Amino acid sequence: MASQDWVDKDFYKILGVPKDASDADIKKAYRKLARKHHPDQNQSTGGSDKMFKDISEAYSVLSDPEERQQYDAIRAMGSGARFTAGGPGGPGGGAGFDDMFGNLFGQTAGRQRGGFGGGSNLPPEFADLFGGGYSSGGGFPGYQAPPRKGADRTASTTISFAGSIRGTTIGLREPSGEVIDVRVPAGIRDGQKVRVRGKGQTGPAGNGDLMVTVNVKPHPFFQRDGDNIRVHVPVTFPEATLGAQVEVPTLDGETVKVKIPAGTPSGRTLRVKGRGVKTSKATGDLLVTIDVVVPQNLNKEAEAAVEAFANATKDADPRNNLAEKARL
Repeated sequence: MASQDWVDKDFYKILGVPKDASDADIKKAYRKLARKHHPDQNQSTGGSDKMFKDISEAYSVLSDPEERQQYDAIRAMGSGARFTAGGPGGPGGGAGFDDMFGNLFGQTAGRQRGGFGGGSNLPPEFADLFGGGYSSGGGFPGYQAPPRKGADRTASTTISFAGSIRGTTIGLREPSGEVIDVRVPAGIRDGQKVRVRGKGQTGPAGNGDLMVTVNVKPHPFFQRDGDNIRVHVPVTFPEATLGAQVEVPTLDGETVKVKIPAGTPSGRTLRVKGRGVKTSKATGDLLVTIDVVVPQNLNKEAEAAVEAFANATKDADPRNNLAEKARL
């Protein structure tokens, strides 16, 4: 209820905030002061109970937009304002609060405000101030913890590499026989989790969720590297030496032509833009690693050709200066 306190007390000063403070600033200031001055936290400190009542009263007024407007209007009149419990004929001889401000605010401003101004109660939004350990039987009389949702459950499943790239739907069978459909999004990585809402344990405020860990089977040809896909492509010695154009399989079942520059060594990786994993956020690339294949069996014609090549390139020693480079 509005009273002489509204004139005599500077609620902004009590909370240590400016007159134009936002709701968030007021809430933050109250949280800090309530933690510091709550009687349950300061049982041996004199004055904490009064200080806590003052900051609670200040917050109860300034956190209510309607009452804050009334408070600011009353404070603007200055310290000369005086209020009585009754009307014009009441004690003190002045006009009653309701008569003076009823028209200003469009209603009876002297209403009783329910809330937390007295005792050591905290408003519900500050129930976590001391770690959530206070309840109706503890330090904050009358406060009941809000009902909680049921706990989450966990499960795991294994899908194919293709399923992880394109997306898939799997069915998880419950012990009761119910089958829960789990939609796995395209581009999911090995070890990532999928949330199925409402399929957890039952609680007073609703069901929890089901958290499904997705394991991805490896592929014999494709390897995933983030959103990129790596492949190893064998090429012949002439192709690597003279250059060539080879066809490489891609994730979508098609092939893409990749140019092998002349003189490409074994182990060099070539990039094909935009042919990797497609997700809702990005598209990766196809990384093609070249493996130069050395022939195992040569006929006489091929052997003679290799010997001729060796004689023609004998001055190009790849091990030149190798011993010098190896010195410590």
